[in-house]
Amino acid sequence: MREKIENVLAKDIKPLLAIDGGSIELVEVKDGIVKVRLTGACSSCPMAQLTLTSIVESKLKAEIPEIKKVEAV
Repeated sequence: MREKIENVLAKDIKPLLAIDGGSIELVEVKDGIVKVRLTGACSSCPMAQLTLTSIVESKLKAEIPEIKKVEAV
């Protein structure tokens, strides 16, 4: 599952975040819960939580149904 997540992040999510100077890295996957770290401009952005749920979590869940939740660490 980790490889699938990395692929979705690289293909679909990182390019979107890079537009505003941000990025994301996968920290851990356990029991369907994905832990990520927002970096660059995303780490201090007031809209980071919205980005996490509306972009990152929704895209990952759509591509990989086994994912239950995405959390920022």
